[in-house]
Amino acid sequence: MNEFDIVLVGHVAKDIIVIGDKREEVAGGGAYYGSIALAHLGFRVAVVTKLREADFWIVREMEEEGVTVFASPAPETSGIENVYLTPDMERRETRPLGFAGPFSRDEIPDLKARLWDVTPLMSGEVDLPMLRWLAERGRLALDAQGFVRVRRGDELVFEDWPDKRVGLPLVDFLKVDSAEAEVLTGLADIHEAAKTLAEMGAGEVVLTHNKGLLVVAEGHEYEANFRFTSLAGRTGRGDTCFSVYLGWRLDHPPDEAAKVAAAVTSLKVAVPGPWRGTWKDVAEKIGKQSL
Repeated sequence: MNEFDIVLVGHVAKDIIVIGDKREEVAGGGAYYGSIALAHLGFRVAVVTKLREADFWIVREMEEEGVTVFASPAPETSGIENVYLTPDMERRETRPLGFAGPFSRDEIPDLKARLWDVTPLMSGEVDLPMLRWLAERGRLALDAQGFVRVRRGDELVFEDWPDKRVGLPLVDFLKVDSAEAEVLTGLADIHEAAKTLAEMGAGEVVLTHNKGLLVVAEGHEYEANFRFTSLAGRTGRGDTCFSVYLGWRLDHPPDEAAKVAAAVTSLKVAVPGPWRGTWKDVAEKIGKQSL
């Protein structure tokens, strides 16, 4: 099978999560969290990734969840250490643990997809020529962290994307969080920042923040709030939110996609690891009989 609803391109990761005195090694990355959530919702989903062969257990886990994975071997597996600094888990320090290297065209299989989702962990995975080449293959989604989160020695720092005026018009769906949006626009107000990114050329902007998500689509704004009682599964929140938004958005309007994404994200944040729920769970969270 080489036809999919969504193909995610990005490094899967071997991360370290530090909360207080608890330190845990876990699989991670947007391709990991996003694809598993989509698979559990019944979407045909594939991941194109690269990692160290000794860490292919991450690939096997994804395949067991219903994801088709095309993995290339790399000298290292990418990873990030996330040290959460506050009880609400909104402040964290991050540092790179490894980097699997940039994608080349021969590592991208000949697949048909309704949407290509470029979901890098950090800058250097996908460059502007690769982004342009993928945009020629179909509709394109992009997580901006892969262009503004930059490795500088033992640190990950936010820096503006020098090619944003060229790159953003290639993107049909752009995902940013509030910090990334401010780096790209210089604007702290999320509404102004999201609108500015759309004016720069991004077709549709999905901005995630600690209370929910803001969507700017076709000149209109839509918002949906998260509703959760636990932050045990905070890591992977934005990845899950964006992937589910994209999946529902394939055949539904942006306001509906925002509500569904917020509901799944609210469920995911309560439990560590990828979201493995069902449409019934989502419908109950939204308060509908069915979806």
